[in-house]
Amino acid sequence: MRRLRGEKILFPRRIRRDIGKGNVLWSEIDHSRVLQILHNPRYAGAFAYGRTRTAYNAKLKSVQLRVARSDWQVLIRDAHEGYISWAEYERNQTTLEQNAAGFSPGLRGRMPRQGSGLLQGRLLCGRCGARMRVHYEPFEGRLRPYYVCNEAVVRHAGKHCQWVRGAPVDDAVSALLLEAMAPAAIDVALAVQHEITQRVEQAAALRGTQLQRARYEAELARRRYLKVDPDNRLVADALEADWNARLRDLDALQHEHERQNEADRSLLDEPAQKRIRALAADFPRIWNDERTGAVERKRMLGLLIEDVTLLVDEQVNIHIRWRGGRTQSLSVTRPRPMSVIRKTPAQVVALMNELLETANDQQIAARLNELGHRNWRGEPFTLKKVMLVRRTYGLKNRYERLRESGMLTGEEVAQQLGVCASTAHQLGRKGILKRQYATNHRYLYEPPGNVRLEKGAGSRYGGRPPRLIVAQQLQQGAS
Repeated sequence: MRRLRGEKILFPRRIRRDIGKGNVLWSEIDHSRVLQILHNPRYAGAFAYGRTRTAYNAKLKSVQLRVARSDWQVLIRDAHEGYISWAEYERNQTTLEQNAAGFSPGLRGRMPRQGSGLLQGRLLCGRCGARMRVHYEPFEGRLRPYYVCNEAVVRHAGKHCQWVRGAPVDDAVSALLLEAMAPAAIDVALAVQHEITQRVEQAAALRGTQLQRARYEAELARRRYLKVDPDNRLVADALEADWNARLRDLDALQHEHERQNEADRSLLDEPAQKRIRALAADFPRIWNDERTGAVERKRMLGLLIEDVTLLVDEQVNIHIRWRGGRTQSLSVTRPRPMSVIRKTPAQVVALMNELLETANDQQIAARLNELGHRNWRGEPFTLKKVMLVRRTYGLKNRYERLRESGMLTGEEVAQQLGVCASTAHQLGRKGILKRQYATNHRYLYEPPGNVRLEKGAGSRYGGRPPRLIVAQQLQQGAS
């Protein structure tokens, strides 16, 4: 579908009803149309008839129902030349059937699968109402879950509706689940159950009184019928009809009484309540045990929670629907994006910019570590880390700043003094030239000004070292 939409290929669609019935429209293909093509045996060179049948729903509206292949009226393979072979068609059907568990709204979450995503198959998008899927990405040697609503991506090659990191949501739901299974909450539930039991006993007593009254009225109707003169057929028929009506009412009340008593027996007795209290005490230990796998946690959660609706905004709003219909809502802080987590704090960048006026990258790394600053992983700064931050934020290094302030390279100083570059660097090492920057075999010197280099002279008595003579000294010596 994405390929056809990307190449702007239109696909035909025939109007089946209402205005324009029978006309052919050309439009972009969607997901449902692609599925129709993949399921149609005509593209595999087969002729089939009876793949669907017409039925009526509860509103007496006609609907199309799929028919199993074994019940098709006609299936003729190789009836004409197909686009694909029948074997490939069979493989496609197997793949589509396996994918149904992941894409069909009624099948997802039915069977827990592997993966750390606790709410797999039970999430609903708070924006479009579609099912949200689980997407895993590797992080620090493990697969981290993300909950993504990609219904528009799958159906119409659109964009993601919303997504959120799964770990904070799973932690919030787990905490709420442990709170719901706490012994105090179980005691409240059992107290409510006890109150319901008392009311059920009162209702059973009322039903018993009603049943006793119905028996009395039926017995009274029987006596009236037996005492009537058989020659009075009209009176006898009326009394017999009244007796039959009383018996039918008694039979209906008897069945209802038995059915309700059977339902009342399902209420929790004292041994069952003790087992539930013991389970509530063990539930946190079992839930937090490392030996309890993700599949077992999903099964336990499925017994208590029907579904969870997510609405991702400035916060992640979580709406939980428990088994039985009770709802509960909570909010968690939206996890920061990785780009924000990895971002160097602004105060550290400002400090680096300030230190670059007087120090190089290696010295800045040592100074940041002395002040207790660390990167986003909690690691100390190194030369490479400082260089990466400086280049990311476009900070000028120490070399560039000195060049802008007028510092000269060895070649520039040598050209000004009329010597070679190696001689200029040698003068810098001896301290004759003031060296301001020395790292990575790059050197910067202060401008020597209006001077002339007086070469040194060797002697067995010590000689004379080279020196820089200022122009004023030259003029005084000449005079």
